[in-house]
Amino acid sequence: MFDMDIGIDLGTANVLVYVKGKGIVINQPSVVAFEKKTRKLIAIGHKAKLMMGKEPDNIEVIRPLKQGVISDYTVTERMLKAFIETAMQKKRMLSRPRICVCVPSGVTELEKRGVEDAVYRTGAKHVDIMEEPIAAAIGADIDISLPRGNMIVDIGGGTSDVAVISLGGIVESNSLKLAGDDYNEAMIKYIRRTYNLLIGEPTAEKIKIAIGSVYPREEPVTMEVKGRDLVTGFPARILVSSEETIEAFAEVTAQILDTIHNVLEISPPELIADIAEYGIVLSGGGSLIYGLDKLVEESTGIRAYVASTALEAVVVGAGKSVNYINK
Repeated sequence: MFDMDIGIDLGTANVLVYVKGKGIVINQPSVVAFEKKTRKLIAIGHKAKLMMGKEPDNIEVIRPLKQGVISDYTVTERMLKAFIETAMQKKRMLSRPRICVCVPSGVTELEKRGVEDAVYRTGAKHVDIMEEPIAAAIGADIDISLPRGNMIVDIGGGTSDVAVISLGGIVESNSLKLAGDDYNEAMIKYIRRTYNLLIGEPTAEKIKIAIGSVYPREEPVTMEVKGRDLVTGFPARILVSSEETIEAFAEVTAQILDTIHNVLEISPPELIADIAEYGIVLSGGGSLIYGLDKLVEESTGIRAYVASTALEAVVVGAGKSVNYINK
């Protein structure tokens, strides 16, 4: 009866939902908590994320997406259904929306079909699958329809997508199953190796957001970190500096830079000339780590900048693109 267009960024770390005419109405962690025996949902999103690492034996808290791919279809479907109903203000009986959902550029056709089926089962009238680099470029206000080379580097929670786009399509791309979550894991390993202190993923993420750096700051910053001493088994606290995070993140950052170099090397020379003129656009939560744009620019010799809507670029692009899918 009523037509509603929805764009969804089905991310490993967060799910964002964009509704035409309203903008982004949902931005929640891709986390679900449920009872183990009954499989009854207890919480999703922010509430479920607060339970991570603190849940009792009868409750399981999971991320149903791993590295940009659905790992638990039943839980993902239930999570999406709840988010879509909230976005539509529970008017499902009156409206079956057209939905555009984004996936990493490196997913297989089978994985795409799995995402499509999961979204259809939430009650969608029509589902379009869009690759994240194209959605990110649209969300960053790049006119991808022009015969001009644009390079987008989208660093999410589970995957990093590097693509050269021209005339509305991807010319060259590479999808790396390494992104924001791997920065968290690298931080956990560094703290354990250097200080014999065990911290959880939520703490590692706080360090990444607060002082995480991949390039030296003018003035280093520090942060107090609490965890469990692996020698004594008792609670302990340490002081971590932004300079240490550069060392901790070095390996992950190097692989992302290598991927950017590889895509540049195989791209047509005419498009490389355009990229050299217009620059490399960074998007996704991972692009917000301090100094990544400077490091990319230093490594490639091409101006790099973070999109003003880095966190929301993919979902905004998905929402805007619904009316232009056929075009």
